[in-house]
Amino acid sequence: MCSPTRHNIYTGIYPVKSGAWPNHTRVYPGTKSIAHYLGDAGYRVALSGKTHIGPKASFPFEYSGEFRSADPAEDDPYPKLEQLLTDSKEKGTPFCLFACSNEPHTPYNKGNASAYESTTLTLPPTFVDTPNTRREYAQYLAEITYFDSQCAALLKLLDEHNLTSNTLVMAVSEQGSGFPFAKWTCYELGLTSGMVVRWPGNVAPGCKSNALVEYVDITPTFLDAAGLETPHTMDGRSFLPVLIGKTSEHKQNTFGVQTTRGIGEGSENFGVRSIGTKTHRYIRNLNPTETFNNFVTRPGGDKADFWMSWPEKAKTGDAHALAMTNKYQHRPAEELYDVANDPHCLNNLIEDLRFVALNADFSNQLDIWMKSQGDMGAATEAMAHTRKSKFKFNRRPNR
Repeated sequence: MCSPTRHNIYTGIYPVKSGAWPNHTRVYPGTKSIAHYLGDAGYRVALSGKTHIGPKASFPFEYSGEFRSADPAEDDPYPKLEQLLTDSKEKGTPFCLFACSNEPHTPYNKGNASAYESTTLTLPPTFVDTPNTRREYAQYLAEITYFDSQCAALLKLLDEHNLTSNTLVMAVSEQGSGFPFAKWTCYELGLTSGMVVRWPGNVAPGCKSNALVEYVDITPTFLDAAGLETPHTMDGRSFLPVLIGKTSEHKQNTFGVQTTRGIGEGSENFGVRSIGTKTHRYIRNLNPTETFNNFVTRPGGDKADFWMSWPEKAKTGDAHALAMTNKYQHRPAEELYDVANDPHCLNNLIEDLRFVALNADFSNQLDIWMKSQGDMGAATEAMAHTRKSKFKFNRRPNR
């Protein structure tokens, strides 16, 4: 989800421990972020575009909104960012910039959707093939292309100010798409993100890595690149050794958290926890008797009107539509997937006797991790609404 993802990136702390596990929320008072750590080290730390974080005391960035609103095709789309680069170069002050796009995000209205012929697109196997789905998917792809142009405009700025050779650039794709079985879930395509890194002289051009890294590792990595140590309060750890080719591995497991309580159109209490490796992902649904709902499943969707065409097609007897709508909204207590061969998480292996030991090991490791986070499972989900900024209760729960 948007808000927990961004809090993860900036604090290096997993969401339940930081207090920012629901969407549209904030961290506990006193929580520090990269803006503190790099700022104390003499950096100018700026954020332009989408925020979705709070409170401001925990995120003292130099804020601007132009990366969210300006058209990258303009002659000078980002004057404030350009001024940041100009000042930093003239004064010899290092900078750290988070350029936070709002794309691709509903409503899908940026970019040129006509570049993608909706009738010939190959849809993911979890999608229900309807005209509405194809239309929105084409518009979604157009927004990815628009995001590419935003990245290009930033790289051009670095070139124009002769800062390319000494700047670490990292582009990440946030959580999965706004379509079912991605964002709002702990399925593989809801937790897997793309990451592209460029750092001339340090990261070898064209190299690739399948090392497992998480969003909580980004701030420690930036601090490491700046010659700073990772604070003991962080859950993440630097993957700089992977980037510079000193090692090919980083983590054995990755973790996922998702909640619906307190979010728009969300189920009253549908918490999800997950642990995964390169080959398998185990998912625990904390309230499996409840129907899963969110922005996507309401009429009109999250400003992307396609979902209602799925159950309508299911009513006609279409087996795939019936299977996908049921799988999305009605889930068992546990799920296990071979994500190496089934990245779309279609075949739940939880009842497969070949994986009894693996299930038990995953479940035990997830229990240990949740305990380390002060995560009480269903009880933690039941208090998710207290993390809203307008809610008066603002103390850490007993752990």
